[in-house]
Amino acid sequence: MLTFEAARKLILDSVSPCGVERVGLLESLGRTLAEDIVAPWNLPANDNSAMDGYAVVSADCLEPGSLEVIGSIQAGGVINSVVISGCAIKIMTGARIPPGCDAVVPVEETEEQKKFVYIKEPVRRGQHIRFRGEDVRLGETVIPAGTTVRPPEISMLASCGRLFVPVYRIPRVAILSTGDELVELGEPMSPGKIINSNAFSLAASVREAGGEPIILGIARDNREEHRRMMMEGLKADAFITSAGVSAGDYDHVRDVLEELGVEQKFWKVAMKPGGPTAFGMKEGKPIFSLPGNPVSTMVTFEIFVRPALLRMMGRQRVVRPTMKVILAEEVRKKTGKVQFVRLRLNREGKGFTGRSSGDQNTGILKTMLMADAMAVLPSETSHFAAGDEVDAILLREDAGMLEG
Repeated sequence: MLTFEAARKLILDSVSPCGVERVGLLESLGRTLAEDIVAPWNLPANDNSAMDGYAVVSADCLEPGSLEVIGSIQAGGVINSVVISGCAIKIMTGARIPPGCDAVVPVEETEEQKKFVYIKEPVRRGQHIRFRGEDVRLGETVIPAGTTVRPPEISMLASCGRLFVPVYRIPRVAILSTGDELVELGEPMSPGKIINSNAFSLAASVREAGGEPIILGIARDNREEHRRMMMEGLKADAFITSAGVSAGDYDHVRDVLEELGVEQKFWKVAMKPGGPTAFGMKEGKPIFSLPGNPVSTMVTFEIFVRPALLRMMGRQRVVRPTMKVILAEEVRKKTGKVQFVRLRLNREGKGFTGRSSGDQNTGILKTMLMADAMAVLPSETSHFAAGDEVDAILLREDAGMLEG
């Protein structure tokens, strides 16, 4: 069996970004740029004042003294006449530096005297001026392709006059649950039945990652229904099935996918939970067959599907960050598989301690609800003592804000 790292690498090597589309500036937030953004002009476009004050000729202000105020200029205004020695222009923040001036004196460093202004301190040439192109030069690549658009990128795109932005397309992800034991949310329950919660957890995970989920419903345990619904799923950019991937009499997923021309890349991974996970490709589209237990479904989505979807959206960084966590309690496991243990974190000084979020059985959904992170316990080690340091994958973006 593949290690989870090898399986994930195989997946990421198999998928590629979706096509490119142009969206409105605000709609690009959270999307990934598909092209380099090149500055169409200098920023700032002209030398301008960084302060409210007076534009002066610095050579006139080598020592305290008075200058005649011959006008004023606000942001957006223009003065074309050259300011001569002995004169000053009152200027607002952002206003263009008048010809002849080479410094700005903040208003708090002056005293107004009717038509004159008294400069209290010596003035340095270039002080409090934002110079043309000091932020961005014409022709400079200001945002490279592959960047995720955040508010700072929105500001730069707007400053470059971009009404529309080239981004990678959001993948449409079909989700199919399998099994006679499932009932849809809202349908009456009966003995032996369970609610199809995986469809909603997967759809939520797809949407959280930035994709567009398409819930297909439930394929009952017969080949004809599997085939009909899987053909529909293969029309999407990516396809996820849950359950039916093991070797039971009613597990049709792998066989039907093979009949439909899906090339199986792997089946089973040396990990717990989530060992019976399969991955295949058809016509450039990834197909993920995940186990049916709710925790296994969410763990395998996190480890395999989420990184693939992010890569399909053009992201450069697709794997969540890991951190070092000190175990607050002993953990035992069998060797031969990497085990992902759901943890609750507590801040201890500058670091974190972690303890189990509950029963690690793959049917205990509450452990995912309570988990801040997943410890990644190496396959070759069976015993971890309290106080041992382990790697953990953060599941919550606010985990760093936890109080001790």
